[in-house]
Amino acid sequence: MPTAATLEAFIAKVESNGHVDAIRDFYTEDASMRENFGEPRAGRDVLMAREAKTLERAASVHSHCVRPVFVSGDHVVIRWVFEFTWKKGGGSRMEELAYQRWRGERICEEQFFYDPTQLGPR
Repeated sequence: MPTAATLEAFIAKVESNGHVDAIRDFYTEDASMRENFGEPRAGRDVLMAREAKTLERAASVHSHCVRPVFVSGDHVVIRWVFEFTWKKGGGSRMEELAYQRWRGERICEEQFFYDPTQLGPR
């Protein structure tokens, strides 16, 4: 179960757009992520590389945690809003719920729930 301080540090890292650093600092080496009900991606290095690749396409990203954050033992649910301005033009606003399972002070499993139509142009 994460401490309140660890959870706040994780949120602050993401809100400061340190997305790749957040994965490095707050995920287990064997962590997995999945989009909605897609196949999970596994391994912290794989997760960091995928995040970096996505961020390379963006001219800017604004990341915001919508509170409250829900914590029940090792499970955490965070509502995020991400606003992207893409290098090739246009932008996207994405709202998602991140359902996380923590192992101590690190995330070991995460599933994102969102409407994929949000990824289209605004």
